[in-house]
Amino acid sequence: MDNKYLNLLAEHYPDRRSVQGEMLGLHAKLQLPKGTEYFFSDLHGEDGAFIHLLRSASGNIRTKIRELYENVMTEKEQNQLANLIYDPEKVLGLLRKSGRLTEEWVRITIVRLAEICRYISAKYPRDEVMSKMPPEYANVLNEFLFIGVGDVDRNLLYNEIVAFIIRSDLQEDFITAFCFLIQKICVNHLHIIGDIFDRGKGPHRIMEELIDFDNLDVQWGNHDIQWMGAASGNLVCMASVLRVGISYNNFDALEDGYGFNLRALSNFAADVYGEDPCTLFMPKVLDENKYDLVDTQLAARMHKAIAIIQFKLEGQLLERHPEYEMEDRIVLKKVDWERMVYRHDGKEYPLLDQNFPTIDPKNPLALTQAEEELMTVIEASFLHSEPLKRHIDFLYSHGSTYLCVNNNLLFHGCIPMEEDGSFSELEMEGEKFSGKSLMDYIAVKMVRAYYGDEEDEDVLPARDFMWYLWCGPKSPMFGKSKMATFENYFVEDKAIRKEIYNPYYQLCNHEEICDKIFREFGMDPELSHIVNGHVPVKIKDGETPVKAGGKLFVIDGGISKAYQPKTGINGYTLIFNSHHLALAEHRNFSQIENDMGAYTPKLQVVEVMPRRLKISDTDKGRHLQERIHDLEKLLEAYETGTIKENRRSVYHIY
Repeated sequence: MDNKYLNLLAEHYPDRRSVQGEMLGLHAKLQLPKGTEYFFSDLHGEDGAFIHLLRSASGNIRTKIRELYENVMTEKEQNQLANLIYDPEKVLGLLRKSGRLTEEWVRITIVRLAEICRYISAKYPRDEVMSKMPPEYANVLNEFLFIGVGDVDRNLLYNEIVAFIIRSDLQEDFITAFCFLIQKICVNHLHIIGDIFDRGKGPHRIMEELIDFDNLDVQWGNHDIQWMGAASGNLVCMASVLRVGISYNNFDALEDGYGFNLRALSNFAADVYGEDPCTLFMPKVLDENKYDLVDTQLAARMHKAIAIIQFKLEGQLLERHPEYEMEDRIVLKKVDWERMVYRHDGKEYPLLDQNFPTIDPKNPLALTQAEEELMTVIEASFLHSEPLKRHIDFLYSHGSTYLCVNNNLLFHGCIPMEEDGSFSELEMEGEKFSGKSLMDYIAVKMVRAYYGDEEDEDVLPARDFMWYLWCGPKSPMFGKSKMATFENYFVEDKAIRKEIYNPYYQLCNHEEICDKIFREFGMDPELSHIVNGHVPVKIKDGETPVKAGGKLFVIDGGISKAYQPKTGINGYTLIFNSHHLALAEHRNFSQIENDMGAYTPKLQVVEVMPRRLKISDTDKGRHLQERIHDLEKLLEAYETGTIKENRRSVYHIY
């Protein structure tokens, strides 16, 4: 080992005793049970459902409460305690207003929170638990959790601490901090496998919740990339973000959440389409807006206006990039504007809407002057949105196209494949990319699109490529033959609307295909799993989230309200603890929204571990083993005199 590195290590561990102490601590950590990982996919802006699932650990906290208090508390009392842990600020506010926030209630509640927290944190290293504590209460919480059970003096200490909390009027703040600590401990690591955005009303609130979470990663989905492309400066992505948002009546998210100025679009739509009923563009109202109450008729006109602009900009982009091989998606050039028919594969289809006042039949891709001015306003709105920048920065810093972790391969959509099981090739910049190399190439291009210098000639092509990732046929995040947006609006024939899935989605049902993918990513086929989303699991049609003999889990089960009529369920959480892999099937949240503490999922254990897994069995364990190896080399250097000990040095142990 490089002596320079050993000397740097010696600054933290200046003698043999400090090295041995650290090694002992690391060996002890390796013997502890692995932490619990939670996997979510396809959140689609459903902030209420997701935040509840995260804060409740998909109902696991309620299960822990039952295990502790089944013979002590009624079901109602257990539900009330769970409600407090999930949303302490709301519950405490209600108790205060009703006069039920008494000293007795505070004393009992703090003791119960301490018992629950001690129960769920027992398997975690003490330093890890302490790292999740709010600094202002860390010492007190440490006393509650780690002083010996049954100690009479401890009870006296508890009483004194609680009395001081009440005298100082800190009870609400302290209880809130205790509840958040329980939440954070219960979900040791969080994996979000794509599609935070679109359809639901609260992607901005989901992002704020994720930013406040300690340990998580994100595998980008195509809906995420659409927003990331918009934040990078891609005009087509901006238009598409607005089109999708307006189509689902999500004005609160667009205007209140991200501060997008839609006044110019509203005025433009009223001027150009004021006499047009825009019947085909009426928004889907899954949730009512609280802050931006936009008339549905005006919303429909805004929807049509931005859709037409999107089709124009999309066509311009595809003409710039023949290498995408998507000429067939330059849809406005496939319309006979005199006869108002759409031409496709030698057939003609009459358009369901024939009012296109902004389209020049001789140059259908050209924006009008008014449309250009509108896009200038929209561009400024996206590029100057502080919340959008903060959220996209977070997605880049915590995200990736795929992740290999603890023998699980995580990606949102697919690994593009051909019918024969070979990996599809995408040729870009004179090179061919497939499988893992395609995923790695995409990550590089995405970083260049967002962080690249404006004057760099590679930046504009990279930004255009973000659109391809949203809807391109060989995009791993999309994985379909086309995105039939135009056809869904304007053509009645359902056959022409069909979006054909990449062969991966059939092939992945076979173990040998999964094994091929594992080998491509350098993983052991005997131990590994694939976890992805993107395609809702239609339980009501007999589909299952467990495929390929248990090697593949598809966890897009329909947390989004838009999907639930198709799936018949409300989505899945995949849970990986030290004992097993399990799928938690979500219940209908609307049925329990007034008593979220009653929520417990339907749990299906899909794989039992041959023995209880320890930290030594995880990627984190391998990193700790590497640290131990480095410390062994340092110890050897001290013993041979290669590096001199400094026993008078003040040192600390990590």
